[in-house]
Amino acid sequence: MKLFTETTLGRLQLRNRVVMAPMTRSRADQATDVPTDLMREYYQQRASAGLIITEGTQPSAEGKGYCRTPGIYTAEQIAAWKTVTSAVHAEGGQIVLQLMHCGRVASSANKGAGVRTVAPSAITANAEIFTEQGMLAMDEPEAMSEADILQTIDDYRRATENAYAAGFDGVELHCTSGYLPAQFLSTGTNQRSDDWGGSLENRLRFVLEVLKAMTGVDGSDRVGMRICPGNPFNDLHDDNHEETFAALLRWVDPMQLAYLHVIRMPQLGLDNIGLARANYSGALIVNESYDRDEAESALDEQIQAVSFGRPFIANPDLVRRYREGLALSQMNPKTLYTPGEAGYTDYPTV
Repeated sequence: MKLFTETTLGRLQLRNRVVMAPMTRSRADQATDVPTDLMREYYQQRASAGLIITEGTQPSAEGKGYCRTPGIYTAEQIAAWKTVTSAVHAEGGQIVLQLMHCGRVASSANKGAGVRTVAPSAITANAEIFTEQGMLAMDEPEAMSEADILQTIDDYRRATENAYAAGFDGVELHCTSGYLPAQFLSTGTNQRSDDWGGSLENRLRFVLEVLKAMTGVDGSDRVGMRICPGNPFNDLHDDNHEETFAALLRWVDPMQLAYLHVIRMPQLGLDNIGLARANYSGALIVNESYDRDEAESALDEQIQAVSFGRPFIANPDLVRRYREGLALSQMNPKTLYTPGEAGYTDYPTV
């Protein structure tokens, strides 16, 4: 099967096309955002994937939204991530770090004392967020100043440098799910009147500048981007998401990223993969509820790999199970975000 053949995404050399999708699992140290030994074990168990894309990782303290998510902005965090990448590489795997700034999708209960919640505009998300105290309403964000925006772009640059120092093979910009980059793109969350909002071109500017900063560290062929046009998660709305993302992808295409990671949403009547194909000529990783046979059928000259989320949670040896046609274990949704090894590192291999 083609799913188990090698492929190349920019500078990334994949031994198979079964990619582990990024998934928040909330096992980092809550006080320091430092990855734990348990996280090292979790990723090492799944290193047979052609590529692991880590859980969303904040590039700064302000970027944190959820509880027990990791960072990549302190020396201690970099050192801890280095143990993760070393463990994955020891198993012959490849791993990229997903950078996730949550913007207004946040609660002060999940952040350090005095750490701000910021967004393009001071518009509160009409949703709740998980905290150690249970589900809470999201904070009202501060509208970012020009200095805040420039600092955040530089935070992404430094986070990319830190990721490479920690041994990651690449980085991925999280540009969906209602987080900061998507907030700048969308008319419902970006109501600025300066150069960072208003017109379509201005709403694209933040994402494009972040990508320029990330690719400027060590080339574009180690950088990917994840999108899901039309995704309403975390109270996100754009008046014309197809126009927004078509324009974004036409700007991004000449950058020659390592890959574009596209989440399909057919349940909402959206053809995100078709939108990507029409406006982007580079390699695609596609995602969302593929089984083995559908993934095999999806691969072509442009779709180079398929990413799997939930199956990788319950099946650390997913590649072997798919290759040999073995039954899959089922995920326990009750332990997705609980601290400890239960439902995290204790799923059995064949």
